[in-house]
Amino acid sequence: MDYKKAGVDITAGEEFVRLIKPQVRQTFTSQVMTDIGAFGGFFQPDFSKYVRPVLVSSIDGVGTKLKIAVELGSYDSVGSCLVNHCVNDILVCGAKPLFFLDYYACGKLKPEIAAAVVTGMVKACRENGCALVGGETAEMPGIYEAEDFDLAGTIVGVVDHQHIVNGSRIEAGDVMIGLPSTGLHTNGYSLARKVLEGRMNERVSGLEGTVGEELLKVHRSYLSVIEPLFGCADIRGLSHITGGGLMGNTMRIVPEGLSLSVDWSSWPEPAIFDLIRKEGSVPEEDMRRTFNLGLGLVMIVARDRVDNILDYLKSKQENAYIIGEVARA
Repeated sequence: MDYKKAGVDITAGEEFVRLIKPQVRQTFTSQVMTDIGAFGGFFQPDFSKYVRPVLVSSIDGVGTKLKIAVELGSYDSVGSCLVNHCVNDILVCGAKPLFFLDYYACGKLKPEIAAAVVTGMVKACRENGCALVGGETAEMPGIYEAEDFDLAGTIVGVVDHQHIVNGSRIEAGDVMIGLPSTGLHTNGYSLARKVLEGRMNERVSGLEGTVGEELLKVHRSYLSVIEPLFGCADIRGLSHITGGGLMGNTMRIVPEGLSLSVDWSSWPEPAIFDLIRKEGSVPEEDMRRTFNLGLGLVMIVARDRVDNILDYLKSKQENAYIIGEVARA
């Protein structure tokens, strides 16, 4: 008996690191001080442009979207989803990402598959100007089946204290502006898989590709759209629409005594959601609590500044929808 016969292949782990090193180095900025393989990732931030810098961190995963990736043998998209999800979580606090770390756990390490996941992470890190400074790979037979893997990521960013976005300035009468998602993003997959089981390669009217391709669409990052608005007094709140849906997530930033009045017909809903709704006979309340229903980010804006924000979004070629307003509870 040896470690490999027990289910853990150290050589495969070394091969995985060899495969990803050139990719990961592509995300390094001048602030990264260590190469992949060190016991810790060293990052020397430049806070010279900040009056009172505040670090913002978040950790998340991509849920059972991984099961779709395994079924279709397509892995890079979930790596990108992980990074973009984490970027959005700190973005809505007003923070710009600095660096990212990942955790990859599996039943049996297959270097090519793990490297494909990292390829997606590298792509998203480069698009978001974020350094991938390290990670952990865990081969755990007995915890995971051979084909299974899990994925989590941690991100650290920075915001100037005076520009923190936390919803504290939200008032009754403020307007909600929704930005479109690219589909389910990374939430609701346990329900979606249950409803659409066995149909991943099927083509359905209204979808751009197969059901599986629709479900594997990359969770988009909103950084390029929102970052130019950092410090803008017009923006009173930002909400990343993930598990819990539009209401559940946006209410997290709404001060006590206020509520949200949403016009659920004010934006075009991607066809994948109606497919899930009809095929699973899913109650509307459950749809709204489980999925983003086509909106991945909500902006809460002072009413007299709405036109300015809409003009800006138009200049970025970003579709945007007035979806409701803040009201008194």
